[in-house]
Amino acid sequence: MTQSKRMSPNTSNVLAVIMGGGAGTRLFPLTKERSKPAVPLAGKYRLVDIPISNCINSNLKRIYILTQFNSASLHRHISQSYKFDHFSGGFVEVLAAEQTPTSTSWYQGTADAVRKNLTHLLNHDFEYMVILSGDQLYRMDFRRIISQHIDSYADLTIATLPVTRSEAQSLGIMQINEERRIVRFVEKPKDPALLDSLQLDRKAHARLGIEGDEDFFLASMGIYVFNRELIVRLLDNAHADFGKHIIPAAIAECRVFSYIFQGYWEDIGTIGSFFDANLDLISELPRFNFFDMSSPIFSRPRFLPGSKINGATIDHAMVGDGCIINHATIRRSIIGIRSIVGANSELDRVILMGSDYYESQASIMENELIGKPRVGIGQNTRIENAIIDKNARIGDNVVISPANKPEDADHPLYHIRDGIVIIPKNGVIPHGTTI
Repeated sequence: MTQSKRMSPNTSNVLAVIMGGGAGTRLFPLTKERSKPAVPLAGKYRLVDIPISNCINSNLKRIYILTQFNSASLHRHISQSYKFDHFSGGFVEVLAAEQTPTSTSWYQGTADAVRKNLTHLLNHDFEYMVILSGDQLYRMDFRRIISQHIDSYADLTIATLPVTRSEAQSLGIMQINEERRIVRFVEKPKDPALLDSLQLDRKAHARLGIEGDEDFFLASMGIYVFNRELIVRLLDNAHADFGKHIIPAAIAECRVFSYIFQGYWEDIGTIGSFFDANLDLISELPRFNFFDMSSPIFSRPRFLPGSKINGATIDHAMVGDGCIINHATIRRSIIGIRSIVGANSELDRVILMGSDYYESQASIMENELIGKPRVGIGQNTRIENAIIDKNARIGDNVVISPANKPEDADHPLYHIRDGIVIIPKNGVIPHGTTI
């Protein structure tokens, strides 16, 4: 291998595979009718836009997305968003779970999903496969991890994140030697003595470029770079999952290295983490910056009109395209595309996902006759600490708040998870309702 090849990775020899996620039960009811990567984010994006954009910004133009559960809306979003020209050789394509002569079962885990699609993946000429999650919020230049992978003659490189002791107990923790080679992996270590043995040597912080005075542990980010031959060999078995089965076996047998990433990274696994990650975006200095045009986040171009604000009071909020906001008060909230907010309504710490369409006047009048609110937020309504999913109809004089309610609850009209009220997609909250 030449020095020039090690210094400048050939990204045309890299194939990216994004995992479409399982049933997403911890994000219910947002995943009731859609897969995790298709969950709306920041008023106009979907979660899957993050890894796809990271790939495009890293000049990785051959991207597969493996899907299984509730994948229709994800397929539609991908087909309407990502189109390369005929001459670039690039693509973003969905590989859905399928029955074959050798397999009639669903994906049993992340490794099983890749295994069942190897026949399609190996049709491409690539040296390295980058495997990513479809439900994480971060910004990374994958050329750096690929460059380190090549330079260290690694068989497998795993992106890791320095985390504190409290965070380490819920993540997969790696232990490395002086070469950054991974020598040990423990999934969600709880025992204090075990945690102590996995702690990163403080003397190594400066050498590894890690900032901070706390005790740090290296957590797996679920981002992997495999050599082509290795991924084929490691999947020649019945093991279902990368984190539980494939990675521990690889560490024992192969050259597995850690790429240390320092930056914002959030695994959007629960309603609480989803809610907090979204609301952080409206802070004056958000940890994830959608305004960084050196590596933009791409999504579907919708060609909507600019939002119309009719005398509203808006403080620390993000407003998507095509909204009509009347004389309302909006604080610390995200207002999604095509949202309609009625006069004298108050929204505080609300993620309003917006709508997939504008309701016609005929539809509005027809629904009024049967007492059904129009799509959007009605008048004189107060909402706090809530997620309002797409196409929801919230009536006039409605109150929605998790105050004095259990952390988790289910009701025909709404759900509560992690102390946050969720109105499901296409939900209807009649006029005058108090939740």
